[in-house]
Amino acid sequence: MWSKVEYALLYAWVKVHALLPMRVLYGLADVLYLLIYKVARYRVKVVRRNLAASFPDKDQRELRQLEHRFYHHFADYVVETLKLMHISLAELQRRAYVKNPELVDRLMEKGHTCFILLMGHYGNWEWFSGSSSRFEDSRIYQIYRPLNNRAFDRLFIRLRTKFGSFGIKKQDTIRDILRLKQEKIRSVVIFLADQTPSKANLHYWTEFLHQDTPILTGPERIARKLDLPVIFLDTRKERRGYYSVELQLVTEYPRETAENEITERYARLLERMILRDPAYWLWTHKRWKYKHEEKK
Repeated sequence: MWSKVEYALLYAWVKVHALLPMRVLYGLADVLYLLIYKVARYRVKVVRRNLAASFPDKDQRELRQLEHRFYHHFADYVVETLKLMHISLAELQRRAYVKNPELVDRLMEKGHTCFILLMGHYGNWEWFSGSSSRFEDSRIYQIYRPLNNRAFDRLFIRLRTKFGSFGIKKQDTIRDILRLKQEKIRSVVIFLADQTPSKANLHYWTEFLHQDTPILTGPERIARKLDLPVIFLDTRKERRGYYSVELQLVTEYPRETAENEITERYARLLERMILRDPAYWLWTHKRWKYKHEEKK
């Protein structure tokens, strides 16, 4: 009963804010930046540790500038995500557009029906993963891990599926993707693949942002098992409130690749994207909480 009340209150709060114009929401984001960064000091120690280790050549002044820019962007991400509750599909796709969706169309013409799309927590990933009309006659599926708070979990599912996309729970990933392939449902499945693997899944390590880093291998294992083309979503923040994605083919035939080759390619593409402008990656994430020796 309490979770229903909590959700109703949360939904109402988000709805009221989502009704505001973007220019007003960005004014609120400027205030939110101060509250998150200057007052609450949300994960500042984590961000500083991550930035210092990732950019050993930058001095303290450069690191602080990058830190400030990240928290400004993080505040923007929060209000932009709230806006999903009350934004038209046309407006969303004008602000977050895919430069070359025809890549998927060309691969479908060659007989492929299901694809794996690899993203990172960069820019505003929520704006790209929630619209099924980005690829003609195709469904969008998102792999997600249910949140512990039921009210927030229900809210994010509502936001992410508003425009016709579908969610796949992490534990159902292989079963559901196998069904999509067997039934030849034209679909793309999005993985946010830059999360830290669980301690039991520290299978592949590589140097990433100057650090020994474990990378999720699940997307590659599924791609190779089912021979699904893999595409990387190279994201840019063009300016405040506007993002673009360029689709980059990682491989059309995963079974022809060596073990961990797809995972390594993803790591390099993700790293290159982050280095282009580091302020827009999710630096609050505890990305390097495990050490290489823990896999032994």
